[in-house]
Amino acid sequence: MGLFDQIVSAIDNPNQQANPSQLGGIINTVQQLSSAQGVDSSTTQTLLSSVGGYVRSALQQQAAGGRSNAEAIVNQYSGTSPNAAAVQALFSPAQQQQVAQATSQKTGINAEIIVAMLPTLIPIVLQLLQSGASNQGSQAAGGGSNSVLNTFLDSDGDRDVDIGDAISLASRFLNRR
Repeated sequence: MGLFDQIVSAIDNPNQQANPSQLGGIINTVQQLSSAQGVDSSTTQTLLSSVGGYVRSALQQQAAGGRSNAEAIVNQYSGTSPNAAAVQALFSPAQQQQVAQATSQKTGINAEIIVAMLPTLIPIVLQLLQSGASNQGSQAAGGGSNSVLNTFLDSDGDRDVDIGDAISLASRFLNRR
């Protein structure tokens, strides 16, 4: 099951945190950030896809020490407000520059602007991933209980897991509700 399917499944499951207003908040934050930076929606989708790929790699490294490490980062740093600590939890300053440079090459957005956007983008990605967590909290429910995070981390490289696509599909999904 793809990432977006897991998100929709989490919305339909009353035992998981996902809900339409949470998804709407993520989409609104993405739209506000895009608009503030003068970035069109297709470039924003590419930006989210690129940054999401780096977040996945960083969370996979965290999960190598135990899935609860990745869940703890998602739970602590997810949100729709800028949070520099979220970026620092996943990436060293040198890695932040690498993410910005590579994403700049894919999107055409200046790397310095991308670095400035990371404190908003990273918590948004983590907020989307948190949607699959148990309402009782993943710590109480035991490790591995977040279906959206599990799908995101267990990607086999077939590109089914794409944050940009998931947010675009979520926007269309909410407009139909």
